Formats: sequence, C-alpha cells, structure tokens
Amino acid sequence: MTDEDLIAAARAAAAKSYSPYSNFAVGAALLLQDGSVVTGTNVENASYGLALCAETVAVAKILSEDWVGGLEKVAVTGPGADPITPCGRCRQVLNELAQLGGTDPDILCVGPDSVTKVRLSELLPHAFGPASLA
Repeated sequence: MTDEDLIAAARAAAAKSYSPYSNFAVGAALLLQDGSVVTGTNVENASYGLALCAETVAVAKILSEDWVGGLEKVAVTGPGADPITPCGRCRQVLNELAQLGGTDPDILCVGPDSVTKVRLSELLPHAFGPASLA
C-alpha cells in the first residue's frame, strides 16, 4: 500500500463525515501490519462534547474486531489550506494502539497540496500508555 493509496482512503472516509455543525469533514485511514486498512470519519453531535474524531472511530473499529497490534501508518485529511494533524486526544488514542503492537507509526498529515510525514512519537513525546502502568 502506497502513501497515496492510504491518503485516498482517508479522503474517501472524509466524504462520509457527519459534520453538520462545523462543516469540518475529517477522514482517517490506518494501515495495519497485516496490510489491512481501517478508516474512520468524524461524527458530530448536537451536544458538541460528544463528537467523535475520525482517528478514534477507526481505532474503535480495530479494537472491536480484534485487529490489535501492528499499527504501521496513519493518514489524516481534512479541509483547509494546511495539512491537518491529529488532535491531542487522537494522538493519545493512536499511541495506545501503537504501544499494544510495539510500533511507532508514521502519521501522514494531509493538506490539499502537501503532506507532512511525522512519527507518532514526535507528535506525542513522552507518551503515557499501557507500558506506563506496568
């Protein structure tokens, strides 16, 4: 799976966004070690605090289907002129999944004309995760 393929999957997920309040459609595509790609899109709620981010939706799908471990790469896309990065909460949620599989995935932060590639550990240095509880 190429970066372009993963980005295309994230963009396709964003097209399914339920974001009637912000009109800020976000899509995420997560590549697992076995080659599986799991997507998610943001889901808003009239009670704003109950909104779900695209990355969180994708991670919930993975964990609910027993696909734990081996998070290799994540693509996140949204509207705007600049590449979008996962929010702080999503960085933590992605970190949990990554630590379960012992990985430090690349995060593709996608904008309309450019992509910034960064490791999750760079986005969330000194992360708290499952290993912190041992």
